[in-house]
Amino acid sequence: MRRSQYSGRFLNPVPTTNLLLDDEPDFRQFEPFVGEPEAIPRAVPPGTSPLNVMNVNMRKDFNEMNHFTLEYMCNPMVVRRGQRFDIVVTFNRPLVPYDDFQMEFLIGSNPTPQTNSFVVVTFGNRAGGSWMGQILGSQGPVVSLGITPNPSAIVGLYRTYVAISASNGIQRTNRDPSTDLYVLFNAWCRDDDVFYPEDAGRSEYVLNPTGIIYQGTNTQVTERGWVFGQFEAGVLDACIYILDTCQMPIESRGDIVKVLRTASAMINSQDDNGVLIGKWGEDFSMGTAPTSWTGSAKILLQYQNTGAPVGFAQCWVYAGVLNTFMRTLGIPARLITNYNSAHDNTGNLKTELIFLPDGSPDRRRTKDSIWNYHCWNEAYVRRVDLPPQFSGWQVVDATPQETSDGFFRCGPTSVTAVKNGELCHQFDAGFVFAEVNSDLIFLKSDKYGNLTPFKKDTTFVGILMYTKSVGGWTPEDITLTYKYPEGSPQDQQTMAKAESYGCARRSFDVPESKLNVVIVADPPPLGEPVKVVVTFYNQGEINKMVKAHLEVSVVYYTGVTSQSFRSENFSLQVPRAQYNSAMFEITPQEYMPYLGSKAGLHIVVTGQSEEEKVSEMIVVHMKPPAINITLSGQPQVNKDMYATVTYKNTLNMTLYNVRLVLEGASLMEHREFYYTSIGPFAEISQKVKFSPQKPGLRTLVALLDCQNLPETTAMVEIKVEP
Repeated sequence: MRRSQYSGRFLNPVPTTNLLLDDEPDFRQFEPFVGEPEAIPRAVPPGTSPLNVMNVNMRKDFNEMNHFTLEYMCNPMVVRRGQRFDIVVTFNRPLVPYDDFQMEFLIGSNPTPQTNSFVVVTFGNRAGGSWMGQILGSQGPVVSLGITPNPSAIVGLYRTYVAISASNGIQRTNRDPSTDLYVLFNAWCRDDDVFYPEDAGRSEYVLNPTGIIYQGTNTQVTERGWVFGQFEAGVLDACIYILDTCQMPIESRGDIVKVLRTASAMINSQDDNGVLIGKWGEDFSMGTAPTSWTGSAKILLQYQNTGAPVGFAQCWVYAGVLNTFMRTLGIPARLITNYNSAHDNTGNLKTELIFLPDGSPDRRRTKDSIWNYHCWNEAYVRRVDLPPQFSGWQVVDATPQETSDGFFRCGPTSVTAVKNGELCHQFDAGFVFAEVNSDLIFLKSDKYGNLTPFKKDTTFVGILMYTKSVGGWTPEDITLTYKYPEGSPQDQQTMAKAESYGCARRSFDVPESKLNVVIVADPPPLGEPVKVVVTFYNQGEINKMVKAHLEVSVVYYTGVTSQSFRSENFSLQVPRAQYNSAMFEITPQEYMPYLGSKAGLHIVVTGQSEEEKVSEMIVVHMKPPAINITLSGQPQVNKDMYATVTYKNTLNMTLYNVRLVLEGASLMEHREFYYTSIGPFAEISQKVKFSPQKPGLRTLVALLDCQNLPETTAMVEIKVEP
């Protein structure tokens, strides 16, 4: 017996390909009904010619205007599910009552009605598929048809046929790529699981092609522009290519939860040949440094064109590309920054920092880390798989941190579930909860290695959460959407509930201390001294002699030390009920040789009296020289404009391997200019010609990145006339 070429759990392979189909037609031009001999259609009544299709007009511009998809730069029409689109079919003659025809929409290989990948739309009393059809009107042989995809239709690229029913078979139009159409999720449709209730939010979270990523620290917030570019040429195809690459079943691509879960795994390449390679070191010579990206389009197009993961990414790059993926497919999405984000703590509620007997950090034994910030995404989704109260914003994180069901991914996690400690609900709620709620525990080690807790901070982790405001360029504080006010009854109830679901939270008997320490350091421009004031407060009734230790390091934003360059002991006499301060100056000569492309100085102070021990730490984020953009020319579609970018090196040092990048959605594709070096106090100027492609308010992003200086960015808005 001859064995089948395909074996497994299913009779036939599960269709997983949308874009990469061969050119063979889906049907024979004439297909006899089941049980009928193959034959040509039976003759029509005398005097009437057989009905044939002469032309199919998809009315692309009209439909895309109504579906808010006119911005997409692609050949196939783009519409949103759950909303009617109109097409015009020209027949060879006017319709008569006995004429019977239908529209057929196919997606993926081997489409079938059972999987909703083969959809039949009828226009009479005969039953059809899950999409609705109606005849809107006719003028002679020209017939206007209205078609409404089901609100849960599969998302992707469909092929279109018109089929005419005869007595013993169906006559179909030939395969015509010009009638292909994309069907996307629909935030405007109440029956779609991604419905967003406000126009302003839909404009921001679905249609805005440019955003802001917040970085720095919670006390020194910095920002960089990011071009999501969801409408740029090739980006929609690239997003579908991602789903094809991971062989996501076609029939699952209408399920928003499955799409999000797949995307959070595929945007990183950790275990599935996904889009981006993560790297947190310093050598990016085999790719592009994470700090050098200005947008998602180049990354996605390179991934599709090469089929290989793109280097390199860190959390904000993962979040920027995932945000583009979601907005491209019509999913309301926004990018979130969590300041003081707890990591590598395996989903528990404690992050432990260990100090040596002399007060210096024990980096060898400290396993947990606190990131200055961490970026992830939220998608607005109706969670039909959970109780109704857990719908709304969902955390989706593509940065590879820990596995979830065997893949490096996170989410979708209900923000409401995180806020209320309801960690029994899928997916990954415990991990997200720990990122924003971990207790920070300070432990001192004696000479034998025994650890004793001396401080517990329940407010440090998840202290601030930002996202771009709707319709503006200022941040929106969304901290209270993730957590109740610290110490409130609701907060205590949330923590107790989280512990009941398995989030470990060790209880420490930390002695009450009447000695406190505060570090103040105003961020200077890069290249100037950092002035640090350390103040010890004695709230006790006796004078205290404090023996203290200060350590200054250059750190990555992940909290990992790159280089420790200053360590010193000092003592202060602190009278009872008073305070005393020590001042330090960290000179550019000290920190500049170690700073490189990292802008953060990590300052840790530990102090000890006879019976009490205290510790505090801050990160100082210094400001690099600014970059400036000047515009000239006529801001009109297809008219020439010029952007002149200037940058002055205000430092007494040479900058090496400088990369200047410009990008703007519907303004300018990713453009790069390379400088081997920029000397001390030297200035560069680059004039770039571009032509706006679409009208409206557009944003141009510029970035300058180099080997031995933190990156600097700038943005400028342009109102483009039609």
